[in-house]
Amino acid sequence: MKNAGRNQAASRIVAALAFALLSAGNAWSEQVPTAEADRAVLEARFAQLKGGIMTTYAPAERAAGKTGSTPPSRATAPKIAAPALDAAEAYARANRSTAFIVWRDGAIERETYFGETKTDTPLVSKSLSKPLGVVLVGRAIQLGYIKSLDQPVADFIPEWKGDDRSKILIRHLLDMRTGLMPQGPAPTADHILNRAYLSPRHEEVLIAEYPLVAKPGERFDYSNANAELVAIVLERAAKQRFSTFLSQQLLQPTGAPDVSVWLNRPGGVAHAGCCMMTPAQTWLRLAILIMDDGVWNGKRLLPKGFVTEMRTATPQNPHVGMGLYLGEPYAQRRGFGALDVAGPRVLHSEPYLAKDLVLFDGNSNQVVYIAPSRRLIVLRLGETPPASPEWDNAILPNTILRGLEAGASSSGVSK
Repeated sequence: MKNAGRNQAASRIVAALAFALLSAGNAWSEQVPTAEADRAVLEARFAQLKGGIMTTYAPAERAAGKTGSTPPSRATAPKIAAPALDAAEAYARANRSTAFIVWRDGAIERETYFGETKTDTPLVSKSLSKPLGVVLVGRAIQLGYIKSLDQPVADFIPEWKGDDRSKILIRHLLDMRTGLMPQGPAPTADHILNRAYLSPRHEEVLIAEYPLVAKPGERFDYSNANAELVAIVLERAAKQRFSTFLSQQLLQPTGAPDVSVWLNRPGGVAHAGCCMMTPAQTWLRLAILIMDDGVWNGKRLLPKGFVTEMRTATPQNPHVGMGLYLGEPYAQRRGFGALDVAGPRVLHSEPYLAKDLVLFDGNSNQVVYIAPSRRLIVLRLGETPPASPEWDNAILPNTILRGLEAGASSSGVSK
């Protein structure tokens, strides 16, 4: 979920919550899980969320990465001016980052980890999981498990046939135009937004109870429900677990490391919309795949034209495609929800210097900027930046882009 800040009190209750989750997990292991056990887990997760931000994502399931994979290449002759790399790294450091990576045209030019984080440290992705889910849908289309973006979701969730939810298309899940209830205040554990996200049977809530509040395709509204439904669709379409599909169809082909996938209960349904844990380089690989139009080492993983669809805005929101936020048209402040809904607006002090820049943008400013025309990717993961000075979404990519210009000028070569 998108949350504006982090309450430090959350860290003091993690141990108690972990014990509560473990205790409830013992009940889950029974042949017939009890309503009391489910309720205990919901309450424990809600208590943690009320503390500001979740820090425990349990239980989890391993999606196996590529064993013995080769890490991304390192630049032997950097093209980006060193002062620009230093300045961008300093900005990342000052803003509570855990990982900072700059990749340019096939090689990493700067990779820095802060504190105790290392190259192989699993990091919480937060909403970076959403574009990963979009890419997995593209992979399922390429393999024929899903016919197209315009296939009805009800083909995989037949419980929706016969009502207005039957008009929701696969593309509506990915560009958040399903018409399903948007994110908003959810003050109690029993609120539908919390049960559809925190319940150990959240898939049942999403399918049977989650309300439709607008006609499918006619309104953009940010909602975790859209992304969470992706896991259900993929498992039913491919007839395998989400983690298995992720492992076999994305991680291993791209040489990515393991991903820890949050489940709603042991052996249950994956959360596709939040909080997978994996080293930072996994998100770099995903960005490279998107930059290269869904092709990895000469093999097409995504349908031709799918990345173009990801980069294409809808009439309802010019700043969002499918899992990607768009740099153009410029907006000094861009929110995550519908244009007419109040909420946090991320500062962009100036337009991006690459007109084709797109980005993953998750809670607490987990950002991965992709500029295809410059063959450039800039990644920052970490904690919520300090409130003052305010985080500026333009600083990291534009600092690097200016450094690329300077590097090219000093070397006398074209960009």
